[in-house]
Amino acid sequence: MGKEQDTVLKIKNVSVVFDGFQALTDVNVKVKRNSIHFFIGPNGAGKTTLLDIICAKTKPTEGNVSFYPADGEKVRLTGMKEYKIVKEGVVRKFQVPSVFVNLTVEENMELSLKENKGVWQSVFHRTSEEEKALIDETLKKVGLEKRKDILAGSLAHGEKQWLEIAMQFVQKPEIILLDEPAAGMGKPETFKTGELLKEIKKECTIIVVEHDMDFVKQIADCVTVLHEGKVLMEGDIHQVLADETVQAVYLGRGGERNA
Repeated sequence: MGKEQDTVLKIKNVSVVFDGFQALTDVNVKVKRNSIHFFIGPNGAGKTTLLDIICAKTKPTEGNVSFYPADGEKVRLTGMKEYKIVKEGVVRKFQVPSVFVNLTVEENMELSLKENKGVWQSVFHRTSEEEKALIDETLKKVGLEKRKDILAGSLAHGEKQWLEIAMQFVQKPEIILLDEPAAGMGKPETFKTGELLKEIKKECTIIVVEHDMDFVKQIADCVTVLHEGKVLMEGDIHQVLADETVQAVYLGRGGERNA
């Protein structure tokens, strides 16, 4: 398999200007298939803006983003409708869990499966045995198989995060975008989240914005450091942490946990 075939997402010459403020400047990044790729950097570095660009929530001033499906032709994501990007196989989980608290874990999963169907299909759709098996298998992956009959609102914070990751993963995407999935978690939950994502990456690519450097060290395949809207450095986590420029502008006096 050639290098280009290993690429699942290409961010090319992306710049974003908001009312005169340069949020991103000429960002170029290639994301490898079945990898966990982190975007890290100080607050205001442009990390979340870059996720917004990938899923077309925000339109770049210049540049574009292309998706390379495992089976199929290149898809230009820039300029597409957000829901169409989801149908192409690129899904996003935001920082705050958005589960339906008055529905059971299993019902949340069933609703997630319906998201790619039309309105009438969703109304009259009955979950098939194959879909139920897929839901059970996915819940087992995130450790919630014994919690499927309880209301999602009674889950702990970490469990809600795992449920929402499961809700994205059950749709069989090729790329999952995660915005600070470890936020608000204790160390045991954070570690479990990392192990869960390592399991999921066998079947899809994971792009993560994160501040918790211990979490990044646990699971990152590649790290892109953003600073003031530009790519400062890219490499594995050990190269990044050893770089003096990164230490000076990013890790600084606050230490790794506060990055």
